[in-house]
Amino acid sequence: MNRAAWLLADALRDPAATADLDPAGWTSLLAMARAEQLIGSLAHRLGGLPVPTAVARLLADARASAEQGRVAALWEAEMARRALAPLDRPVVLLKGTAFVAAGLAAGQGRSIGDLDILVPRDALDAVEAALLASGWEWVKPDPYDDSYYRRWMHELPPLIHRDRDRMIDVHHSILPLTGRITPDPAAIIADSIALENGLRVPAPADMIVHAAAHLFADGDLAGGMRNLWDVDRLIGEFGLAGVAARAAHHGLTREVRRAVRLAHALYGTEIPPDWATPNRTDALYLRRLTARDGWGRATRPVTRLGFYVRSHWLRMPPHLLVRHLWTKWRGNGPSARL
Repeated sequence: MNRAAWLLADALRDPAATADLDPAGWTSLLAMARAEQLIGSLAHRLGGLPVPTAVARLLADARASAEQGRVAALWEAEMARRALAPLDRPVVLLKGTAFVAAGLAAGQGRSIGDLDILVPRDALDAVEAALLASGWEWVKPDPYDDSYYRRWMHELPPLIHRDRDRMIDVHHSILPLTGRITPDPAAIIADSIALENGLRVPAPADMIVHAAAHLFADGDLAGGMRNLWDVDRLIGEFGLAGVAARAAHHGLTREVRRAVRLAHALYGTEIPPDWATPNRTDALYLRRLTARDGWGRATRPVTRLGFYVRSHWLRMPPHLLVRHLWTKWRGNGPSARL
């Protein structure tokens, strides 16, 4: 068993458990936290506890970096709000930016990358035009990639601002249109919660559903420890009331229950007994989630490859998958067509 991942999980679950770490243990813990983009969350959890001097400096830097990331994320959300306000359509923040904008525990120390927003699908053309007029530009100019996103994906091709060098992903759903599961994005928008500035965030149950969908119905479990830490924090703050019904509405019952079970397994998330019944495949998912060594390097290549293949299988039916991979293999030339 790779102990580095469990060392990180134990430290997040019970920060006082780090008191007995030797230098090698601290090296492993910090390397793992960086690799899983949880160094800011770990630094927040260890705040105020006695740690070695060198570790204290690293954690202080991580807290400062997380705070800088929080401010940058909120500013980028504000820039998007200003660009889209004239449209008078709902704009729902997703993932890390939603957590920090709403002041949630899940946002404390969280690493935040791109700005992710959810808008009504019938507003996509207007949203795209408004963002382009406000300084955002296409990241993927290739005609095949552009067509692929617009026809099959749950988001527009990614955009980056020409001055701020920050990316925005404009979603109209939370899973690809070609996927085997078809959630209800209109319900997420309808039940979202308005912030003081007019932007919105998903209801807590939908935040949990989205985290589970992203992890188990769309990806290869990369960054899975961070996603499950989100789930742990959200459950700790809001509980699981209404989550089962919401998961069923979106067709994501299996994925949400797995996310809750694995958050419990990794972080000791307090959950009702009826949510804790193990599934025989959970051990395989945990094997993938914890596939790093004491230096934060990826391990278990066969397991990783299996989940990578699974992610593509979930995203589209076989005939589309074969066509897509064949087209990408040929080199994405301008003549490529879906």
